[in-house]
Amino acid sequence: MQSEFWSPILLSLKVASISVILVFVAGILFARLLSKGQFKGKMLIEIFLLLPIVLPPTVIGFLLIFIFGGNSPVGLFINHLFSSTIMFTPMAAVIASSIVAFPLMYQTVKIGFQSVDNGIEEAARVDGANEWSVFFLVTLPLSSRSIITGLILSFTRALGEFGATFMFAGNIPGKTQTAPTAIYIAMESGNMNLAWLLVLAMIFLSALMLFATNITQK
Repeated sequence: MQSEFWSPILLSLKVASISVILVFVAGILFARLLSKGQFKGKMLIEIFLLLPIVLPPTVIGFLLIFIFGGNSPVGLFINHLFSSTIMFTPMAAVIASSIVAFPLMYQTVKIGFQSVDNGIEEAARVDGANEWSVFFLVTLPLSSRSIITGLILSFTRALGEFGATFMFAGNIPGKTQTAPTAIYIAMESGNMNLAWLLVLAMIFLSALMLFATNITQK
């Protein structure tokens, strides 16, 4: 019972932690590029980046299988490079979780960047700071609350990802079985004690993340 409980919980925390690092870098990069200024095709790019919010997880899982499957060009290249497939591995869980968590990070950080007073950034430029110095020394610090909120929300979303992960990474105990998939399997097999323990653990972790989000807003 202990391994059946702790293994998916720890894997979920590990997958969510790696995912949040990836979405942190990607979210800040795309938010920096798209937060200010207008250019042709910006709306289409933003729609593409935000699609995982509205797409059913099964659609995301299907697309991931199509892109990284063994018969796809990407899948064949990865298989040739590493002599193995990404599907049904912990990396597949990380990819699925990162994709569904990314829009939360991107949107939250973008709003934070847009809320920074342009006058402060201009004053830094007048004082001789280049664009990267303005970004790292002015924009990022003034957007810290939004960035922290985005990290927490992304982590929580990655922690609870089920549909795309179940399809793309599978449900291999001790390898790709995260807490959400373990809950589903425990309930299907009639192991309600384990299901309840996992459910309560996920409620506790999610509530903790929401508490942390509220703290950062004060």
